[in-house]
Amino acid sequence: MSMRFLPASDNALLVELPDLVHTMALHRVLADQPIAGVLEVVPAARTLLVTYQRAALALPDLVAALRARAAVANAQAGVADAAPGRLVEIPVHYNGEDLPTVAELLGISVREVIDRHTGQPWQAAFAGFAPGFVYLAGGHPSFQLPRRSSPRTRVPAGSVALAGDFSAVYPAASPGGWQLIGVTEVPMWDLQRPEPAYVQPGFRVQFRDASAPGVHISLPARRESEPNQPPALSGQAPAAIEIVATGLQTLVQDGGRHGMAGLGVSPSGALDMASLRAANRLVGNPVGQCVLENLLGGLQLRCHGRATLAVTGAAVPLTLRAADGRQWPVPSHACVALDDGDTLLVGAPRAGVRSYVAVRGGWQVAPVLGSCATDTLAHIGPDALQAGQRLAVGGAVPAHALQAVQAVAEPLPQWPRAGDEVVLDVVLGPRTDWFAPEALTLLTQQPWRVTPQSNRVGMRLEGAQPLPRSVARELPSEGTVTGAIQVPINGQPVLFLADHPLTGGYPVIGAVASHHLGLAAQIPVGCSVRFRVIAPFFEQVSP
Repeated sequence: MSMRFLPASDNALLVELPDLVHTMALHRVLADQPIAGVLEVVPAARTLLVTYQRAALALPDLVAALRARAAVANAQAGVADAAPGRLVEIPVHYNGEDLPTVAELLGISVREVIDRHTGQPWQAAFAGFAPGFVYLAGGHPSFQLPRRSSPRTRVPAGSVALAGDFSAVYPAASPGGWQLIGVTEVPMWDLQRPEPAYVQPGFRVQFRDASAPGVHISLPARRESEPNQPPALSGQAPAAIEIVATGLQTLVQDGGRHGMAGLGVSPSGALDMASLRAANRLVGNPVGQCVLENLLGGLQLRCHGRATLAVTGAAVPLTLRAADGRQWPVPSHACVALDDGDTLLVGAPRAGVRSYVAVRGGWQVAPVLGSCATDTLAHIGPDALQAGQRLAVGGAVPAHALQAVQAVAEPLPQWPRAGDEVVLDVVLGPRTDWFAPEALTLLTQQPWRVTPQSNRVGMRLEGAQPLPRSVARELPSEGTVTGAIQVPINGQPVLFLADHPLTGGYPVIGAVASHHLGLAAQIPVGCSVRFRVIAPFFEQVSP
């Protein structure tokens, strides 16, 4: 089969295949015969996004291994699985806003649309966009439908939809451009269930008309909620930190939840990983221990008991206020010992935007799906911290895993200040060839202003001239990496950060190199960004 290998970043490759059948076949082979050094494989309609460790796997070796497995997959592509996947039923109220439009586009009645949608089981092919959003294939052959010309800003949770030759159910309220034909009351994603995803790749899905006689809605069983405080590892935690004030936003973050692409769950995690690791090293924790990620200062932490903290990341003034009211400045990027009643105040950054607070022994926060990271798009992980909340500290890391507290501060990073121009290194691809030649000139020579609409999902950029496309057709959804520069129809790029969707439907012209992701996370609103290409676009074609 024909394949194309396209760069997706400096540590990711997009494998383009002829169709969904070949894509799923190669995905199955990679699951059975994993490649050493590959971290994640994200399947989509006609592509696999392969993220790998450059230190462990050279790009030519990765391509050779993928070609070898593709040969095996090619032989399996037309062979049906020995046993069909689990069948789940989804009762649907067929009252969607776009149902009459769908009937008109297909030249049939509304009743016939419903009959064709419920006429056979669908195959759950791959997950993407959001946790619990699964692309269903194998419906009636007449279902070849365009997305809406103008996407909705909010699609209600439970909406049943069609686009291209896929169907899906929106697990939560979100923007979306698919054609809505109905709604279901069965939750697609619920962390209180033993299996959070109601539909998983490999399952079969039978839609039922909820208005038909004998069709009943049976909701999956849920388990009782558990408190968000795990037991201390050795006796009672010695101290607690009270959140007196959170500032604009303070979240719990760690290294992210990796290896869950099959459920549509992206890694998330701290935006500035180097600062997270530095904070933990200063207090003697394992470097991946969870920390508090604060945006633009204003954080106030009061100690109950005794604790040792370190604040890294943005250049912020720190003030220690004792219980008797005395206060004095203390250095950032160094350890700060707090006694009972002491309060640490994090001021507004002089440079950078995000600060990271580690505490010796760790913050005692219950992991969700194996991680304490807060994913603001998927709503997975601990909630944003609130004033008055207390977090137990000091008992999350076993004593044998603690190292000596560092007395010497680490070198201070040089972060951008408001109004600065920042240069980010970029690797071109995977869809650079979808853009007009002048788009590359604009990308690298025109300054791009960071707009206030930026957040942990993505940095929205604005340039005097948009990036023009040479390919106008719709792009089937495909995996995206942190750092991807996705270009919507308006030509104004969005630089994806840690909470970006796992898959996207707009072309990506390039991706910020991994060594500049922390820098990108620290750019204030109003700064200008320029992109510097460090690796040209390439494609390898395999017959």
